[in-house]
Order: sequence, then structure tokens, then C-alpha cells
Amino acid sequence: SSAVADWSLVFWTLCSVLLPVLITLWCSFQRSRRQVLIRDIFRKSKHDWHYTDLFGQPSYCCVCAQHILQGAFCNCCGLRVSEGCLKKADQLFLCKEIMMRSSGGAHGSMPHHWIRGNVPLCSCCMICKQQCGTQPKLCDYRCVWCQYTVHDECMMDRLKTEECMFGEFRDLIIPPYCLSTINQMRKDKRTDYEKVVPYCRKHWMPVIVLANTRSGNNMGETLLGEFKNLLNPVQVFDLSKIAPAKALQLCTLLPCNAVRVLVCGGDGTVGWVLDAIDEMKIKGQERYIPQVAILPLGTGNDLSNTLGWGAGYAGEVPVEQILRNVMEADGIRLDRWKVQVTNKGYYNLRKPKVFTMNNYFSVGPDALMALNFHAHREKTPSLFSSRIINKAVYFFYGTKDCLVQECKDLNKKVELELDGERIKLPNLEGIIVLNIGYWGGGCRLWEGMGDEPYPLARHDDGLLEVVGVHGSFHCAQIQVKLANPVRLGQAHTVRLILKSSKMPMQVDGEPWAQGPCTVTITHKTHALMLYHSGEQTDDDASSMSEPDHGREQTDEDV
Repeated sequence: SSAVADWSLVFWTLCSVLLPVLITLWCSFQRSRRQVLIRDIFRKSKHDWHYTDLFGQPSYCCVCAQHILQGAFCNCCGLRVSEGCLKKADQLFLCKEIMMRSSGGAHGSMPHHWIRGNVPLCSCCMICKQQCGTQPKLCDYRCVWCQYTVHDECMMDRLKTEECMFGEFRDLIIPPYCLSTINQMRKDKRTDYEKVVPYCRKHWMPVIVLANTRSGNNMGETLLGEFKNLLNPVQVFDLSKIAPAKALQLCTLLPCNAVRVLVCGGDGTVGWVLDAIDEMKIKGQERYIPQVAILPLGTGNDLSNTLGWGAGYAGEVPVEQILRNVMEADGIRLDRWKVQVTNKGYYNLRKPKVFTMNNYFSVGPDALMALNFHAHREKTPSLFSSRIINKAVYFFYGTKDCLVQECKDLNKKVELELDGERIKLPNLEGIIVLNIGYWGGGCRLWEGMGDEPYPLARHDDGLLEVVGVHGSFHCAQIQVKLANPVRLGQAHTVRLILKSSKMPMQVDGEPWAQGPCTVTITHKTHALMLYHSGEQTDDDASSMSEPDHGREQTDEDV
């Protein structure tokens, strides 16, 4: 009996160990099988499904009407369904049509596209003007185009067939019937697409959204979905999947000088888009050049700050307000500059490096910080997903340079010429050439403390501001307005000769280590930008005069 008891103990011990392992393996297998099935549905579906483990607000399945915590939602039409109802929802509900099946012409129309339940909080019924979505169940309707909401009891047959006028953002949306007309014109080999304007649109200014999902604080993915919900999904592009040059070809199907582009990303992303616009000019597509607005998602965002779009976006402003800002923004010009770096020696056999500058060029401590940051990010890119972490790393390298002073005696290593005139340099560690008002993540470098009368820095006057700094600590003092930079002058052309040794250099945050060379900065072209006066600060007011905001711009160009 003692042997039986021992075997019984062994058996139950094995059961207690193996059973949880088997259950875990079975659950893991079922979960992976379920994920494969979900991915298969997502791949075949016309909806832009995204899976979530937890909805951000009370949600109800559009099929079974049950309360759900996790499931899938469509970025384009806003449908929300439980995992089990996903396949059925795909069969029952149509997504937003980016193009109508039958062309109604430019003067065509389309009915509302109603989706039941999960209406936005604080939305009002278009019939009785009372609040919608207040009951804890699947109730009320929302049109996926005009965003109007209606109570269940207010929904009438005529509303189901009534023409949709696209709501508040009608002037920004490309209606599906317009794209159908353009598609038919392409089949007929006609190219006068600019004549296709939606009915009753006096100020139609279609917007194209270009979002970099890899920028700064990784908000791009969320913004893509929100813009697809409010606009025609064909107007919204993910720059991690499609290049700006290809996305901007949509401009050639729309009226001349009417399109506005919203770039969601850092200053580097803006430069990428502006380079693509330059390519359009080379192809002879000048009349289709769009005006560019910025939603700052990067780390520094100095260009965005200069143009009134703020120092960084973290979701504090609703997407609807961003679109209103784009509609109300004024057109201005931005100087773009050619930076040519010619290496010394090699009997001039090497081709010079050529960059396009929107913000600034520098040699010295700030370029060294950018170079160290860049090298660190290349090794471990996953660590640099937060704007705060990025700035902390910059602070670390700035503090380190205060102690090491790797760029000292720069004035003995370089010669500087402004418009052909040699400048005598004081004792410096860095030289910065500015095109815009802001530098270093929000500092107005040229103005410094603002206590000395100097010509104002502008981004559209064909002039560059050239300043010197004594080191990283001096840069930090300027940023908190405890010191002024060493102002070396303003010029149309800047020439810098590095006589000996290697020095860190950067153009718009793109750093490299450079040996003896000659750097020549000359005016390249203008870019057509949008200025948002709502974000204007006291510093901006002094550097931008009122008449420039509403001025007509010419077609010229990161």
C-alpha cells in the first residue's frame, strides 16, 4: 500500500506540473491560430481594420450590439466590432468609398453614409439639437463623411437618401464623385483635370496629409487614423510606406495652386517633402505646387516653431482644430539654400557634397552633439521613441562637451567670408549660419537676450544670419536668455574654409565629421509654406510684419 501511495503521489505531482504547462501551450496555440485568422480577415477586407486590446471609451459591437473592451475598429469609417463578429461585419457594412462606382460628374452628389453606434462624445443631433450617444448601448447614427449625428428616433427615411454636403471640412475633402470623374477622364485620355471642382465649392482647397509614423513621439499612426476618419482616405499617406514624390502626384489631378499639404513629422520630414516638391518643378509641374503646413512630431521642430505651428505636438489639440488651422493659414515664402562642401586635395577628382538647407548649418559644439546623438540612435533606435528621451541625450552630450571642449580654437582652424568679405574671428568654438528665427529646439539665437538693436532675422529675405558661440555652456546660456551670441553679420553668400583637422558639421540636423574643405552656401529657391498666426509668440511678432502674411506668392522652393 505504501508503494501505491508513492505512485499516487508521483502521478498527482506530475499532473499538477504538466497540466498548467499543457493548458498554457493550448492557449498559446489557440491565440496564435486566432491571430492568423484575424490577420487573414484584415488582409482581404476593404475596411482599414486595426486590433486593440482596450478601447479608449465605452464601445459597442456594431453587429451584436454587446459592450466590448477589445476588438477591431476601422480607421476610415469608425466601425467597432468584437473579435467574433469581425467576419460578419466585413460582409454587412461597407467602408468609406474613396471613389464612386458610377461617375456623377463634378456636379454629382452622394447620400449620407450612416454608421450606427459609438458616436463621438458631446455630439449633437442634427434634427433636434440634443446630445447624442448618452445611453449605455449601441444607439444613434453618424455619417462618416460630414460627421453629423442623429438620434435613433430622429432618423427618417429621407435622411437615408439625403445628399451629403461633407460638413465643416467640405473645402478640404476630395469627394469620391470627383475622383470617379477624373478616372473617367484619364480613360478618355483627357488631361484638363483642374476643371473638376465639386459643386458649390467657392474656396475648395483640398488637403493632402503626409505623416511620418517614425517621427519623434510615434504619434503618426494615431493621426493617420484620425485624418482618414475626417477626410477621404485617399488624401492620407503614410511616408513609411510611400515616398513623398509619389504621394504628391495627387496634386496634378487637382486644381492649380489650390492644394495644401499637411506634413506630420519633424523638420527632417518637412525637408524630405520640400525636396519632392522641387522634383515636381524639375518635371515642369510648377502650377501644381502645393502650400505646406506642419504638424510638429519631431524633437527640435525649429522650422515648425518659426512658421507658427508650435514647438511640438503631443495630442493636446483635436485633429478637427488642426484642419481648421490649415484652412485659415496664410501663404508665405521660405528661403532654401544650397550648401556645397568641396574637399581639399584629391586634385578635385571627388564630387562635392551638396545639401539643401532650410534651417541652419553649423560647425562646432552643436554639430558635435548632433553627431554623437545620431551615432547613438543608429546603434539603438528603439530607445529614441520619445521627445523627452531625445532631449535628455542631447543634454548629456552638451554637458560632456562643456568639460572636454573638443571644438576649441575653431577661429584658428577656419576662415569665414560673408559676401566675399573676410571676417576677423574672435576666440570661438562654433559658427552657426541661420535661415530661420529658431534654433536648438526653441531658442531665438540671432536675437539672443533681445537687449541690443540688430536687424531682425527673417526667413524670406534672401539673407543668412551668421553667429559664433564660445562653447556648449555659452549655447546653454543663450537658450535661457542669459547671454548673447557673437553676431558676425548677415549675408547673401557665406563661404567657410576649414584649413586643418576634422570638425563636426551639420545641415538641418544631418551631422558628419568633415576634414579640410570649403563650404559655400548660396540661395537655391523658395518654398511655398503656410504660416499659422494663432501660435504666434511675442518673439515672433517682432520678427514678422503684418503685410507679409497675406501677400501673394510666386512659385519657387528641407
